[in-house]
Amino acid sequence: MSTRLDIDLDALRKNLAEIAARVAPARHMLVVKDDAYGHGLTTIAQTGWDAGVRWFGSFDVAGGRIVRDALGPDARIFAWMIGSREDARLGVKADLDLGVGDTALLEDAAAVGAQRVHLKIDTGLHRNGIRPEEWPVAVRRAAELERSGAIRVVGVWSHIAEASDAEDDAARAVFDWAVAEAQAAGLAPRMRHLAASAASFARSEFRYDMVRVGAFAYGIHPAGGPDAAALGIRPIATLAAPVTAAEEEFVRIGIGMLDGIPSTLAGRVHVGTPGGPRRLVRIDAAESVVAAWPGAAVGDEVAVYGPGRCGELTATDLAESIDTIGEEIALRVSQAVPRSYLRETAR
Repeated sequence: MSTRLDIDLDALRKNLAEIAARVAPARHMLVVKDDAYGHGLTTIAQTGWDAGVRWFGSFDVAGGRIVRDALGPDARIFAWMIGSREDARLGVKADLDLGVGDTALLEDAAAVGAQRVHLKIDTGLHRNGIRPEEWPVAVRRAAELERSGAIRVVGVWSHIAEASDAEDDAARAVFDWAVAEAQAAGLAPRMRHLAASAASFARSEFRYDMVRVGAFAYGIHPAGGPDAAALGIRPIATLAAPVTAAEEEFVRIGIGMLDGIPSTLAGRVHVGTPGGPRRLVRIDAAESVVAAWPGAAVGDEVAVYGPGRCGELTATDLAESIDTIGEEIALRVSQAVPRSYLRETAR
């Protein structure tokens, strides 16, 4: 028995079905950035494809190329962090949809003949994007490039903060204005996408043609928001470690800071054990100390987070104890920790 991240692909499929039903008729882009939030890019992408997902958000071109190799020519793959003209060229070669968030990159996209361009308007989050005061000139230039055949603009998109309804409403107003300006310039973007997980579930007016949902697909609920059960999703991952030493008051488990467990969790949370929830007392480099339970023995398994084992917490529950978000807890799990995939046929 060893430390591992168990990933329930059946739970993933059920989450994807829930998302599709919630956001219809908008399409669901499954965001698979950062190695599918640490769950394993190719396996998650293939499972999504088999479940009917046809759009994938890869963040960068390198990830997009991996998804393309895994899924073949029919998947639509959106990469929005384009670092250079060479990056854009590689994206075009892999037939990716490219997010373009500044005017210099627009020229780079035209230079390499990008035919699937999504222009990004900065709606106030300042996570790149063309500023509103520059947008009218930018879309006129994009229309000129499109008429010449250098590019084809297929979408307009943005990020929003999802911090408050008022801020999001203001961002949406900017987005609607930007789409209208693009159309007035002669562009005909067919894919408008603004919402990520939270807004796509809570506010139908933010769904437009497509939503980009990552965290909810993996069962990671928002910090300070409704839990997974309230959202109709379920966590898909359980981080488990074996007991390596057992004493009367404490046991040691084979996972620590080197595996990606934040040391600040010590003394703040419980973990799931065969004897029920027990306090996580200390986190060392390669091991951690947990309060013992009756009959604790070497080889017993402890769940640091994950569903269905002695009431242990979710990744977001852990995150809230140290004022961060569930995605950070998931992404910190070291790539050296083996991923184990549970499929329905193996139940």
